[in-house]
Amino acid sequence: MSENENETTEETPDAPVEETAAEATPVEETDAVEAPAEPEAEAAADEPEAEAAEAAPPAVSQPKKKRKRLPRSLRPHKGGRTRERATERKPISREPKPEHERGRNQERRGVVVSDAMDKTIVVKVDVIKSHPRYKKVIRRSVKFHAHDEQNAAHIGDVVRIVETRPLSKTKRWRLAEVIEVAK
Repeated sequence: MSENENETTEETPDAPVEETAAEATPVEETDAVEAPAEPEAEAAADEPEAEAAEAAPPAVSQPKKKRKRLPRSLRPHKGGRTRERATERKPISREPKPEHERGRNQERRGVVVSDAMDKTIVVKVDVIKSHPRYKKVIRRSVKFHAHDEQNAAHIGDVVRIVETRPLSKTKRWRLAEVIEVAK
């Protein structure tokens, strides 16, 4: 009998707990039933209960499912302005080409330091500038490879070179004229 008494004592505490849970549920249902004046509110009230009932068990027993990413074409698009298509196309207007060459060609004046290569000379151009802050005169020199079609220039000549299209890896200048021949 002692075993039976233990069983009955175990059952009695469980019974009131089940009754309290059962009593709580009808109270919620009576609230929803008492306000049938608004059918939209009733439908809205039923939806959260259904969602809560579905969402609670999976969250407790299983890990949350990952949302799959949609392809870019199926993703929702942000609302923006859409440009209206033109009914007729505008004619292409072309301006006449200017008679002079495009842009302004740079010109430099320097001394030939090498003419060893065929149709190429190396011209040293001295640049004399004043320092922007300290006003000291600074002398710099730059060497340019220039194209000399007739091999007219020789070492020591003062020449004028002009900028041109790239002729090789290092040649972007060409000989315009020999100003002063070396002695």
